[in-house]
Amino acid sequence: MSERLVVIGGDAAGMSAASQARRLKGPGELEIVAFERGHFSSYSACGIPYWVGGDVAVRDELIARSPEEHRARDIDLRMRTEVTALDVDRQRVLTRDLESGAEEWTGFDKLVIATGARPLRPPLPGIDAPGVHGVQTLDDGQALLDSLTHARGRRAVVVGAGYIGVEMAEALLGRGFEVTVLNRGEQPMATLDPDMGRLVHRAMDGLGITTVGSSPVTKILTGEDGRVRAAATDEGEYPADVVVLGMGVVPETSLARSAGLPLGTYDGLLTDLSMRVRGHANIWAGGDCVEVLDLVSGRERHVPLGTHANKHGQVIGSNVGGGYATFPGVVGTAVSKVCDLEIARTGLREKDARAVGLQYVAVTVESTSRAGYYPGAALMTVKMLAERRTGRLLGVQIVGREGAGKRVDIAAVALTAGMTVEQMTALDLGYAPPFSPVWDPVLVAARKAMAAVRAAG
Repeated sequence: MSERLVVIGGDAAGMSAASQARRLKGPGELEIVAFERGHFSSYSACGIPYWVGGDVAVRDELIARSPEEHRARDIDLRMRTEVTALDVDRQRVLTRDLESGAEEWTGFDKLVIATGARPLRPPLPGIDAPGVHGVQTLDDGQALLDSLTHARGRRAVVVGAGYIGVEMAEALLGRGFEVTVLNRGEQPMATLDPDMGRLVHRAMDGLGITTVGSSPVTKILTGEDGRVRAAATDEGEYPADVVVLGMGVVPETSLARSAGLPLGTYDGLLTDLSMRVRGHANIWAGGDCVEVLDLVSGRERHVPLGTHANKHGQVIGSNVGGGYATFPGVVGTAVSKVCDLEIARTGLREKDARAVGLQYVAVTVESTSRAGYYPGAALMTVKMLAERRTGRLLGVQIVGREGAGKRVDIAAVALTAGMTVEQMTALDLGYAPPFSPVWDPVLVAARKAMAAVRAAG
């Protein structure tokens, strides 16, 4: 008799797990049933800002695999179906068809929870007014595009200056809107240290994006027609024909919490290295709803990225399908851009290092993406943290123009390998004037960090 695998969530982690399990076990050995409450499966939420901005012309280019394609692979994917309850003891889930309202229980032998994350949407007055948009799903992206098309004017306010906030600011600027970004923090990109965030702030201002720091939004103001007309802070009002929310996300674990599954500091599900939920032999979890081990700090953290979600799914599917795989953890690598400014980071910020009790040195260097004499050489700033006594690399942040962002991958590999900054200076990196100076900017920072470690004794 075949076993039944139930998957909650039809995007990256969930459907990667289902697909990998199916590769390892045929329909006669494993029945796979997946539930997705939305209209789309296996799509790139990270690509929504670029679709809104016009860089991606067609919405369906963001869809990796349609429900029909999953079903053709003997995965029973049921769309517009929400899981409303999880009974761990009796190994079953309660679902509701969002079109008909019909409810039913479905039993499982093995369960994958891939419920993702939900956008922060504080209960501010007016936040549900027409013209106020989140950008979590393809449906959200389409609603925003429709709103931009029918907006009365060309003024947009973005609330929040994290990855989504700065990417949406670029998208709206490209659509011809006058863009104001209202940020709770002093500088944009709280994933960077403030001195590096200041570089992003300066560049955004230079692009014509008005960025206002230390200005949390207190309410959304509406006109006589009920539509948004402004976003308000304690300091004033900012006129808006459309408002985009980019205040970050939190794990969507309300279902898991109700079922008594273990959650961490950030309300994400806790798993072992095989992505199995701790204390539950037949339940796995992956994607934006879990917390993972930070290999640098040694603590659990919530890192909602599609790269991790797909890896989680591969690991889960391998284990569910009878194979063996693990997900050891992350170093916190991320890269983004606003127009031609590239922003990257990996490892710990200064505040992260202090929070876990690490003593460190921090250095900052300016260099160029190519040999200085080669046409197109662009400036970049690299900040590097190293452990004070050992010289172990702790983190790197990069802000610059073309060729800056992906250099963070050098640091990500060094962090994963546990290298010291002195060891990094000997790395045999590719060199030619069109690609790099003789000393790559990351290695220049490593040399300076090595000197700082030695000077600190």
